[in-house]
Amino acid sequence: MMEKFLNEFKSIKDDLVHISEELYQHPELGNEEFKSKQLLVNYLKKNNFKIEEGLNNIPTSFRATYTSDLPGPTIAYLAEYDALPGIGHGCGHNLIAVTSMGAGIALSKIMEQTGGTVIVLGTPAEESDGAKVLMAEQGIFNNIDVAMMAHPGGVSEESGATLALDAIQFAFTGKTSHAAAAPEQGINALDGVIQLFNGINALREHVTPDVRMHGVISEGGTAANVVPDYAVAQFYFRAETRRTLNEVVQKVKHIADGAAAMTGTTVELSNYELSNDNLVTNQHLSKQFMKNLRTVTNEPIQTKDKPSGSSDIGNVSQVVPAIHPIIGMNDKSLVPHTKRFADKTVTEDGRAFIKKGVLSLAQTGYDILTDSKLLETIKQEFDNNKSAGARLATYGLD
Repeated sequence: MMEKFLNEFKSIKDDLVHISEELYQHPELGNEEFKSKQLLVNYLKKNNFKIEEGLNNIPTSFRATYTSDLPGPTIAYLAEYDALPGIGHGCGHNLIAVTSMGAGIALSKIMEQTGGTVIVLGTPAEESDGAKVLMAEQGIFNNIDVAMMAHPGGVSEESGATLALDAIQFAFTGKTSHAAAAPEQGINALDGVIQLFNGINALREHVTPDVRMHGVISEGGTAANVVPDYAVAQFYFRAETRRTLNEVVQKVKHIADGAAAMTGTTVELSNYELSNDNLVTNQHLSKQFMKNLRTVTNEPIQTKDKPSGSSDIGNVSQVVPAIHPIIGMNDKSLVPHTKRFADKTVTEDGRAFIKKGVLSLAQTGYDILTDSKLLETIKQEFDNNKSAGARLATYGLD
């Protein structure tokens, strides 16, 4: 079947490369990807997919569906297409978009024999507000059997884990005054933020090594001779599991309350981005994908030992078996979220990623459509993880 997919890929290769380069040339930020979405939607329409746009009031999202005349499993490929401010496609979402789309199209060409349904799901704003979070909460994945995507990187890695994430804003309110003439009448909101940082820094000694806490002061006053009555800090808090992260966030809430009490301010906490759960990779699904990837590349494939970042695909993995492998672009020194990474996506190595991703994802989808025992094993692993408490979707500020 891989030879069949290779022939299908050759027929759409130039179109996929062109769309990827168009996305690179015209990057759009999260929830603003209107032209990017339209490029993908138009091409999927051309390939006989049924299109639904603006899912659950997410304007730049879409669901493209191809259903055969025979019953069978539903395979979803996840497309990301948002860019980074000032960098463009420094995380390679232009490649992710066309690879998921290409895999869906290739798989659709053989489904009249296999049965089943293939969905290409357009998931905006991965870099910021993570549409997959809302999609998972709102039931978009409820009738899907497996969800897959492949991410570009410097070297190839098995699908591993990601860190659970809470993005929390701390807004301190005080009282303005002249800092020299009447300092005793002022209440310094910036002091509250500074004590928050001090408290969080003290907490670092008492958290597990997987925990990450990093923040900035986004508002701190307007002039040195005016006591600031409003100051804001924004933090990312991360941990390997949602359970650990919830415990950390509870401690941080107490620190914020203490900082306010010490400085006479008040503090309000809010989530300024949607929370991400940790990715629970389905190992049986991952093993099948890696088997297929090895048939199309001779590159070494690494095991991902520890999670280092966060993604909204973690929330997807809470409700459906999912994988998020990395396919390398032949450069161990490549660092994501850089202009150099973005430029790499439109080189020969970037084009090679598209081929490897489309073939591996399509073949894995075919394996699931035609091997009921494989799908049963994948689902049993998912159920076992759920029963063992690997999934806990209660957020720290709820």
